[in-house]
Order: sequence, then structure tokens, then C-alpha cells
Amino acid sequence: MLLTHHCRLTVVTLMAWNAILSTTWAEDLTVQKLATLLESRPQGEAMQAARKMAFQLLGKQQLLQGKAAVKVEACSVAWAILDSEPAQVLRSDGTALGKMSALGDDGLQILIQTFPNFTEFGYQIVSSGPPKARGTLRIEHYESAPEMANTPNLPKGRLERFSWDQSRIYPKTRRNVTVYIPQSYTQGEEACLMVWQDGSRHVDPHGTLRVSTVFDHLIHRQQMPITIGVFVDPGRKEQQKESEKPANRSLEYDSLGDNYVRFLLEEILPETERRLGVRFKKAPEARAIAGGSSGGICAFTAAWERPDQFGKVLSWVGSFVDIRGGNNYPYLLRMTEKKPLRIYLLAGSHDLDNSFGHWPLANRMMESSLKFMGYDHRVDWTPCFHGSKGMAPALPDALRWLWR
Repeated sequence: MLLTHHCRLTVVTLMAWNAILSTTWAEDLTVQKLATLLESRPQGEAMQAARKMAFQLLGKQQLLQGKAAVKVEACSVAWAILDSEPAQVLRSDGTALGKMSALGDDGLQILIQTFPNFTEFGYQIVSSGPPKARGTLRIEHYESAPEMANTPNLPKGRLERFSWDQSRIYPKTRRNVTVYIPQSYTQGEEACLMVWQDGSRHVDPHGTLRVSTVFDHLIHRQQMPITIGVFVDPGRKEQQKESEKPANRSLEYDSLGDNYVRFLLEEILPETERRLGVRFKKAPEARAIAGGSSGGICAFTAAWERPDQFGKVLSWVGSFVDIRGGNNYPYLLRMTEKKPLRIYLLAGSHDLDNSFGHWPLANRMMESSLKFMGYDHRVDWTPCFHGSKGMAPALPDALRWLWR
């Protein structure tokens, strides 16, 4: 796994102003390049270039509406504001982070700083009167795994999508399902299966995990078998908009019991085979299930309830805490006869600690119980926060291990 523990602002040769103002300069626009330009104390044409970069990078429309803007890029942070009074950025405790620099005479001000990786802090932008903006920043940067790159001549699978609103197990819900079919798959033949919770975000070729691209690489290199990915979104209620957080997610994902795995086995997987003419292998060792956070405990629950159907589990920052009883799993593992499962967990030392529980401790207890019971398991510990960023650089190797 490629992990950057400390990030520094890269000093690049100051670009010629005519290159900055060319028609293509915005394609390579970065916080670091703007910071380099600001270090030169720009005047005249250079000042106009800096203003153009700041507006492009941080959002001119938002700034013109009187809203502050912030952009995190790797371990660098840029704040900007349009205000007639001199402004500065403070931590939530009042400690000064720095004074903002004026770019022109219309009140555009900006501050760019770099921080150690895996830093989290609250901030506020102040000038005169009450704070102009408040927020929390999380610095979490990793180098991308090479298997996440969409390289030329790589055989690419296709993505098929359908909507499902006919559930008997979760009535009056609707959801999107995306299916990845490898280029090397022969229609009508049986293939391995991997189901992903929170599917749309993970299969997105421009998202954090880019699972379909990673699959392309590993399948082409024969580092995992020909595998069809079924990416299932959590259910939205009938009245919900697509932009709203799915209201049924916690019920489906955090609950113990066999409802969700039955939903997959009785509804989603048969519908996928029927619609797309694909076939899944039946052996549990040919079937995996994956997810992060609540999707992670959901994946574990599905395999725990039906090890005859799913033999492999991939979970990152899994919510094995007391949301809907998941904190019992470390004890259930020790008290239940060992099941034929291969389990991969990724956990983060900067993960959540709230009223539901302490995520790092919960995953540490899962690790201890899996080891005690002699499960085929692997646990990777990283400094990651809650979310999928920490899983991204680890995903290719985790899949190699899971499908070995």
C-alpha cells in the first residue's frame, strides 16, 4: 500500500505568465501552483493570473455570493474570501493559522498552508464582526495505487445499470444496481461473484475506489478470477429524491440477521441474472461480499448468516459497534463454531469514537476473536479516518489476498 505520512508543498519553477494565461493552463490548476505564484508576490499581469487561478480553483460564483471557499488538495489547504476588511484564519480554539493575503483591491483574500498528513482541526475565518465561515478540515492523503489508473490498451469491462423497486423484503424502497461484466466473460458461462454495498460510489470510475478499473487490471493479469461485480445501493423510500441520503441504509446494513442476505439471494442476484444473461458460480468460495463502514458490517453479516453462499468478506472501517447490535460480533465469533470464511478487514487508528462505540477498538476486538478462532483472516491497520480513502491504496492487494 502506498501511503504518504508527511506531505510538503512541492516548489516548482515559476511558470511564464504567457503559459499561465494560455487556453490550457486551467487543465493543470492546483493549489500548489497557486501557492508558488503567491510566494513571488505577484504584480501586474502576474497578479491577474493569480486572481484567475484563485477564482477557478475556489469557485468565483461562490465567492461573489459572499461565501468563503476552502479547498483541500493532498496536504495543502487554500482558503479564500471576498471581504472589504482584512481577514485571517483561526483554529476553533482561537489560535491563529495565518493572515489572508489580498489579491487586488476588491477584497479577494487568500491563505494557503500545508499540514502534516492525518491532521484534523476546526477553523474559522474572521475579519470584523462574527466569523465569516466555520468548518472542520481533515487532511488524509495517499498515493494512488497503479491499478486505479485507466491505462491504454487495458481490456475494460462494461457497466450495466438497472433500478429495483419491487422488493418484498424491503417494501416501498427503490435503489440502483450497477453490474460490472469483465471483457473476458463469455455470455452464459458461470463466473465468480462479488457484491458491493453502497455500490454506485465504489464502482464510479472517477470515485475514490474505482473498483471496476481495479478489477480490469487484476482480471487481465490473472491475479483474480473472472468476476462479475454487483454494486447495490441502499434503499431510498418512495418519496425520497435521488440526491437525498437513503433512508433505509441503517436498517439494511447495521441490522443483524438474515434479511439483507435473503434480499440479495432472493431478489437482486436472480434479477441480475435474468436481466443481463449472466450466471454466477454457486460455490461459496467463488462468491465474495464487500463494504465499508455500515456496509462493512453488512458484508460480514451476510456471510456470517449464509456461509454456504458467501465465502469471502472484505470490510473496511467496519461498524462493529452498537448501532443495531453489531458490537456483539467479537463475542459471537468466540462462542460459535468456526465457519468456512475468509475475512479481510481494514481498520484505521483515526476512525470514529462516538456514542455508538470506538471503531478502532471494535475492529481490534474483531481481529482478536478471528485470531482466537483460527479464521483465515487478514487485518490491515492504517492511520485512516472513517471513510473509503484509506481503502483505496490497499484495495488491489486486498483483492489479491482475498481471491488467492
